[in-house]
Amino acid sequence: MNREQVVRINDHLLEACAALDRARMAIAGLAKAERIKLGDWLDGVVGALEDELLQPIYDQHPDLKPPKSNREPYEYVCELAWDEVQLPPGVTEQQLDEIIFSVMKPTWRKTAAIVTRAVDRCKELGLPIDDKMIAARLKVLSDSDRIEGIGDIRSWLHSEVRLKD
Repeated sequence: MNREQVVRINDHLLEACAALDRARMAIAGLAKAERIKLGDWLDGVVGALEDELLQPIYDQHPDLKPPKSNREPYEYVCELAWDEVQLPPGVTEQQLDEIIFSVMKPTWRKTAAIVTRAVDRCKELGLPIDDKMIAARLKVLSDSDRIEGIGDIRSWLHSEVRLKD
């Protein structure tokens, strides 16, 4: 493949990523069972697109990879389960939930954005709560239907959350 072909393919793949993000938003309007089923399928498609198509292009042509944001990213996949979390002394689940709810909206937001905002709010309050604790709590809140979530909440860039109506 010549450079022009690679650039053209990359542009089409990035357009496909944008279309899949729009599909994720459309799926977000479905009932929970349908959101979970289709969201899981969509996660597989997005993962394959990124890992099997885009990454090989970026390995050969790193200059084509979209620039990162100015902010240092958090780790975007969290395997920490809520039952493994040890909250600091004096911090309750209810306090943490209030912080999380305070940074959420009734519109869909990337889980990564909510985690970042909640961690920033905890820092403002002087609470030693890290990003993985927030993510683990978001998963519990979604699984218990206290908030709505789409995608695997443990994968922050491939999931979204919102307040329940």
